[in-house]
Amino acid sequence: SPSAASHWSKVVSEAEKIVGYPTSFMSLRCLLSDELSNIAMQVRKLIGTKHPLLNTARGLVYDSRNNLQMRGLVVLLISKAAGPSNTAEISFQHDMISGIYSSQRSLAEITELIHTAFLVHRGIVNIGELKSCDGLLKDMQFGNKIAVLSGDFLLANACTSLAQLQNTKVVELISSAIGDLVQGIYYDNSNLSEENCLTHDIGISTWKKQIFLSHSALLAKSCQAAMELAKHDAEIQDMAFQYGKHMSMSHKLHSDLQPFIKGKSSDSVAFSLNSAPVVLHQELLGREAWIKQIREAQHKGNLMDFTRLQEAIKAGKGVTSAIDLCHYHGNRALEALESFPPSEARSALENMVYAVTRFS
Repeated sequence: SPSAASHWSKVVSEAEKIVGYPTSFMSLRCLLSDELSNIAMQVRKLIGTKHPLLNTARGLVYDSRNNLQMRGLVVLLISKAAGPSNTAEISFQHDMISGIYSSQRSLAEITELIHTAFLVHRGIVNIGELKSCDGLLKDMQFGNKIAVLSGDFLLANACTSLAQLQNTKVVELISSAIGDLVQGIYYDNSNLSEENCLTHDIGISTWKKQIFLSHSALLAKSCQAAMELAKHDAEIQDMAFQYGKHMSMSHKLHSDLQPFIKGKSSDSVAFSLNSAPVVLHQELLGREAWIKQIREAQHKGNLMDFTRLQEAIKAGKGVTSAIDLCHYHGNRALEALESFPPSEARSALENMVYAVTRFS
C-alpha cells in the first residue's frame, strides 16, 4: 500500500542519516567507472525492445521505493549498533567514521555490488520462449550478452574489494553467500522451466530453504562478517547473522504479500505462483483442490486468469498464514537485536522490521 511504501522510505532515509551518508552513493563509485559507463552505452541500444535488463538498469538508477540499497544500509547500521569490541586495539579505533570502521563500509559496498550483480544476471531471457512482440532476436541475444558481462564485471569488482579486506573468515563467509545465491537462482529457474510449474508442489519448508539461499544468506552472512571485522565474539556474530536472516525473510514475505493485500481486485497483477501466500494456500488447501483451482483459472490456450486465481487465494487462509509468518520472522529479528546495547542505530534496525511487518 502507498502508506506502507512511504513509511518504508521514511524509515530508510532516517537510518541513512545515522550511518553518515545516503547508501545510494555506495554503488556510485563503481557506477561512475569507465568500464561501467561503457556498459551503460551498450544498454541504451536495447531501448525499444522488451529486454528485462532495461528495467533492471532503470531500477538501479531510480528505485527509491523498493530501496535496492537496503542490504548495505543494514550492514552499516548493525556495525554501528555493535560498536567496537573490547578486544579491538586502540590504534584500530582511529579508523572509525560515525562509529563505523572503514572495512565495514567497504563490506557494505561489496554486499550491494554482489546483490546488484545477481539482479543483472537474473535479467537474462530464455531465447526459446521469445515472442515476436518482445523484440528482434539479435537484440535479445545482445541484451543477454551485456547482462552476463555487466553482472560478471560487478561480481569481479566485489571479489577484488573482498580480497583487500585481508580477512580470511570474511572472504569465506561472503564467498559462501555467493555460492548460496547461485544455488538459490538455480532452484528458481528449475522450478520455472518445468512444464507443470503451475502445480509445482514445493511446500512452505522447501520455500523457506530456497528463499534463505536466494534472498537471506547474503544479508545474514554480511551482518556476521561486519561483526568479524570489528573482532566481536561468536555470540554477537551469531545474533547479527540471525537479524540479517530474519529481517530479509520478513522483507521477502512483505513483498510477496503485496498483490494480495493491495486494495481491490481491480488492481490485479500477475503474481508468482512460487510466492509465499500461494505456497501456503496450496499447502492448506490440498493438492487436488489446488489443481482444480488452477484448471478453473485457465483460459483456452492455457492462459492464466490471474484475477480469478487471486480471488480464490484471497478467499483461503494462505494470505493470513503468510502475514503470520512475516510477523514471526520480524519478531525473531527483534529478539536478535536485544543482544545489542540500546542506541540510535539499533532503533533504526527495529524500525526497519516494524516497516516490513506492517500491512495497514
